[in-house]
Amino acid sequence: MAQRRSLSTAAAGMAAADADGASDAAPARDRDLVGALDKGLQVIEAFDQERPRLTISEVAARTGLTRAAARRYLLTLCHLGFASQDRNLFALTAKVLRLSQSYMHSARLPRIVQPELLKLSHALKEASSAGVLDGSDVLCVAATSAGRVISSTLQPGTRVPAWCTANGRVLLAAWPQDAVQAWIAQQALTERTPHTVTEPTQLAAEIAAVRERGHAAVDQEFEPGLRTVSVPLLNFKGETVAALNVSVHASRMEMDELQEAALPPLRQAQAHLRQIL
Repeated sequence: MAQRRSLSTAAAGMAAADADGASDAAPARDRDLVGALDKGLQVIEAFDQERPRLTISEVAARTGLTRAAARRYLLTLCHLGFASQDRNLFALTAKVLRLSQSYMHSARLPRIVQPELLKLSHALKEASSAGVLDGSDVLCVAATSAGRVISSTLQPGTRVPAWCTANGRVLLAAWPQDAVQAWIAQQALTERTPHTVTEPTQLAAEIAAVRERGHAAVDQEFEPGLRTVSVPLLNFKGETVAALNVSVHASRMEMDELQEAALPPLRQAQAHLRQIL
């Protein structure tokens, strides 16, 4: 549902950028939008790490399309090379990476943030990543591992739940608290590790604390052994546009040690990026 809303928003933004390139174009009306493109992107988004291969019926159920419509979209994607078929199962092909590659090569945010990640990595010898909020998840848009294999989620294009990650809590802390509480009420707060905060009131209080202190520190709530500290990336207006973190393995560094070592360079990166975002 959240993904579909984000697609509609993106489609509206693209339609508003009319052929004359006017930046002050009025918001797109429903008749200006291309429904087939929206539905085709929904079909691509139906595939994920848990279900990399789907039947027509499963795609229909995940997208809200009829079985006949799902079949047509899947066959079209196969014809274009974005999907493959093995009997009754469909899967995405590597060609889909062209879509994300186009974003990574053209979007301003990853290009601006990546040099700061490299500086952090060089200074701390630890992994660092930047992410943006997309529905219920944080989407990683830039990352560097510093040669350390800590988590498979610390790479561009991966998605993690916002509520139990440091980048996610920093991004949520930019919202008014009543909006945060309404968002939490819609989430499935499943226990990912013994450390995961799953009680809604406690989670809301933690996000409020993140807002107050200006950074988030998450200790093995998302993944066992993963400790992360994160700060918001602000634009020149003071608006939160992304989040920047440093992550370490719990066996090598305590949480207080991580904050002491990582927060000063994270603050420096935050201040530098605010001048150019």
